[in-house]
Amino acid sequence: MDDDRAAPLIDALRRDYEELYGPNEELDRYPTAEFDPPDGTFIVVIEEGTTIGGGGFRRFDDDTCEIKRVWTHADGRRRGVATTVLDALREMAVELGYRRIVLETGPLQPAATALYDRYGFRRIPPFGPYPDDVGFELPISPDR
Repeated sequence: MDDDRAAPLIDALRRDYEELYGPNEELDRYPTAEFDPPDGTFIVVIEEGTTIGGGGFRRFDDDTCEIKRVWTHADGRRRGVATTVLDALREMAVELGYRRIVLETGPLQPAATALYDRYGFRRIPPFGPYPDDVGFELPISPDR
């Protein structure tokens, strides 16, 4: 994930988090190497030279990956960019042998919560360091 193409996404996500939650260390919590193959991945969607979306996953346990850092530029919202990112991440997770995806989103991100609900994730209790987060899981298999 140490790639210049990911930098605009991470910078924008950091600004969004700080605007919503104030100063925080969420994006520094996990080393970028955790998103590298063979256990993780990170994708960036670039349109006409501008980063408009992306996200990644890291190994959570032997059967599970955790999606993190999903972001869509305002110009990419309501155009299916986030769903495209989720589809690609799900496909890559299946290819790496994961059987389940988990993720969390913050309580001040209702659009993200709605996206994960629409996508078919099931709500679970939060599992990370933020007790007010909304947790999600999605069983995955090569069939879907």
